[in-house]
Amino acid sequence: MTATLSVRNFRRYLFGQLTSNIGTWMQRAAQDLLVLHITGNSGSAVGLVTALQFLPQTLFGLTGGVLADRYPKRRILLVTQTAMAVQSLLLGLLTVTGAVSLLSVYVLAFALGTATALDGPARNAYISELVDRERVATAVSLNSAQFNVARTVGPALAGLTVAAFGTGPVFLANAVSYLAVLYGLATIRTDPGDHRRPRRGRTRLRDAFRHVASTPELLLPISLVAFVGTFGLNFQVTISLVAITAFHTSAAAFGCLSAAYALGSLTGALYGASCDRPPSARRLISTAIVFGALEAALGLMPDGGSFMALLIPTGFAAVTVTTTANALTQLHADPHLRGRVMSVYFLVLLGGTPVGAPLVGLVSDTLGARSTLVLGGVVSASSALALSSLVTRRVQRRPRVAGAASLTSSALASARPTGDRRPDV
Repeated sequence: MTATLSVRNFRRYLFGQLTSNIGTWMQRAAQDLLVLHITGNSGSAVGLVTALQFLPQTLFGLTGGVLADRYPKRRILLVTQTAMAVQSLLLGLLTVTGAVSLLSVYVLAFALGTATALDGPARNAYISELVDRERVATAVSLNSAQFNVARTVGPALAGLTVAAFGTGPVFLANAVSYLAVLYGLATIRTDPGDHRRPRRGRTRLRDAFRHVASTPELLLPISLVAFVGTFGLNFQVTISLVAITAFHTSAAAFGCLSAAYALGSLTGALYGASCDRPPSARRLISTAIVFGALEAALGLMPDGGSFMALLIPTGFAAVTVTTTANALTQLHADPHLRGRVMSVYFLVLLGGTPVGAPLVGLVSDTLGARSTLVLGGVVSASSALALSSLVTRRVQRRPRVAGAASLTSSALASARPTGDRRPDV
């Protein structure tokens, strides 16, 4: 971990992202609270604004991957991060002047989602250009750690700031936070001898899909995060719904619940960054099952205290699933296809939110907020079990070629969960 942090370019990139993400998580929490305030605690409205923010991932995420493989990634990031700052500034000005409406929140959420969809593939694939291959897994874990530090600090700061000043100043603070990541990107030094020039030829999306479909090491993590991302990782909606509608807590208490989940996520990310073992299919499957069980148990917690306590191990398991899947995807993707492969990864991880978030809101309004957690946990654990069996069976049936697929077969065979194994985290 220390060796990876010693890389100057990666360090500047990491700390710029940390500052910006703290502001982003402040805005996400404040946005949910603003929508609840405008609509009189409507879970469906929160689900819809979340869906609009993630819908562009479905519409434009693959385009972001094509751009990341065609143009310099740093140039793309400078444009997209600037666009995000402008969105936050507009939302903040509308809110502090009293001109904000539910429609304007919806429109700006969609605008932010569009910039994020174009930003994500380049931002994540860029990590592989800042460090050597043997440090990619650690760099991915450290990037996840900073993300979860932000997720710990951001909602807590948002809860306190909203309680004291309202939601408008939160959005303005997020706009200012983008200056840090823009400064980090502008000051990264690129070694001409190591610079990987983007391809100017044909960058076809179908090449990425064909690569994923023919590579079990990619097919397993991408398929799994499709189910977990759509049905399990909706905590930006479920925590606010449970806090407000089930436990009838304040904005500050909502921030504490979000911080508890993020604390577990941060612990998991730091553990992953310090772990010497490479990412494996076994770890991915095992932790996905554990995550599903923990999420389902969250829906059965009787009070806010037990709910908050269980959010910590749930966050640990959730981040282990996503960082392991991310690292496996980056390590096994062909370098000239990495941007497009990462866009497929984020399409299935985040692109399912326009389906999952409204479903969460509908289930919450119909059966109660806790039922959404039970449903998400059951689907996540069941999909891990099913995909482990299906992908392993596919590898075993594939014709063997001398010297080929031996690593794949052994890695995926180890993904079968057994009754006496501990999760490999």
